[in-house]
Amino acid sequence: MSAPSYAAVLRIPHASRTFGAALLGRLSYGMVPLALLLSVRDATGSYAAAGAAMACFGATSVTLSPARAGLIDRHGPRRALPPMAAAYAVLLAALGVVTASGAAGAAGAVVLAAAAGAFTPPLGPVMRVLWSDLVPPGLLSRAYSLDSVAEELLLVTGPLLVGAVVTAAPAPVGLGAGAGLVLAGTLALVTSPVARARTGSGRPPGKAPEPDPAPVPAPESAPASVPAPASAPGILRRNPAVRRAAVGAAGVGMCLGALPLLAVASADEHGADGLVPWILAAMSAGSAVGGLVHGAVAWRSPRTRRLPVLAAALALMLAATGLSPHPYALVACAAVFGLFVAPGITTAYLIADESAAPDARTKAGAWVNTALNAGTSAATAATGLLIGRVPLPLCFVLAALPTVLAAAVLALTVRRTRRPSLTSPRPGRAAVEADRGDQEEDAAQRRVAGEGGE
Repeated sequence: MSAPSYAAVLRIPHASRTFGAALLGRLSYGMVPLALLLSVRDATGSYAAAGAAMACFGATSVTLSPARAGLIDRHGPRRALPPMAAAYAVLLAALGVVTASGAAGAAGAVVLAAAAGAFTPPLGPVMRVLWSDLVPPGLLSRAYSLDSVAEELLLVTGPLLVGAVVTAAPAPVGLGAGAGLVLAGTLALVTSPVARARTGSGRPPGKAPEPDPAPVPAPESAPASVPAPASAPGILRRNPAVRRAAVGAAGVGMCLGALPLLAVASADEHGADGLVPWILAAMSAGSAVGGLVHGAVAWRSPRTRRLPVLAAALALMLAATGLSPHPYALVACAAVFGLFVAPGITTAYLIADESAAPDARTKAGAWVNTALNAGTSAATAATGLLIGRVPLPLCFVLAALPTVLAAAVLALTVRRTRRPSLTSPRPGRAAVEADRGDQEEDAAQRRVAGEGGE
């Protein structure tokens, strides 16, 4: 029997409307970075000021992402998202005005950029939570893969749109367009039925709140290293699965942050500067293909085992790319590299989502997103310091090394978790249920496929 298609995901009631609204708002995230860079550079004539504005924008956006997600878990997207989107849009518009007029100078632009980043609405984490409300368990992996691929394409489309804007108008117009997109997408998202049904209680749409079950004592043989799903406070400290997902996402982010600078340096070394856009486009295309294929397969291995394998494959491919003898070989290597990007990101998000309590799922996803972006930023800065100081092939290897270490740590923790206790004759119920979580969802996917899905 054929597996359910991606079209089956979008045919679910309210799925297309909700997903389309989220994509409209998230297109802003593909446009704003380049528009911000160009606007501040044109206003100040300084790449240093533009870089500072970008760094401050990214820093506040990343570090405050879990706090914003916690507000959404607590109050629901309908109440929490519109104020964030409105503040974000107003600050972006103000940044566009001051850079167009040159009134604020470098310091004012940096302050406004940092303030705008602090209010970035977490549309990606919210949409991933809504997917788990919209689709049955057997289609959740497919929905997440579709989401990751679409996000990857938006990150390619956004800069192209900014490039089209700046050919006919000043760069700050791109900031205004980004502000309008995020505001329109957010308002469309929170008015969808599935978002309206989320009131901050963690209750899925269409389900009444269930009474608290009577407390059941844990079996004495249950190992202390398998806790119950953690709620929002201290989720990284209390939930090992979310920590592993964040480590895996950080590893993927480190490879993603290193590749663009390494591609520029490699193209420059070969005298082929015009090849850089094609290298990055090949990576995005490979990521889209990899995400679609990964989501279409009914995997039998648990996600916790697949994540370190995907991270290690990504790192090894990055290291191998540095050995490319010809500039055009970089394009092919980048395409193969991209095959592991979307699957790695999707797997990390799924691990975090399924291991968090209902009232902490947005925050769990936001921590994965934070780890991904932090890894990207750290790798970009570190790679910039390496280039020109060590041979370029060695730069590729050194850039891949942290992700290899992250994959090794993940593999060791998975093995340690699955190792039976020497002091207990039988594993505890909690350990058995945690160990079977991935297999049950994969079995559900196969059941859905067998029940007439496309």
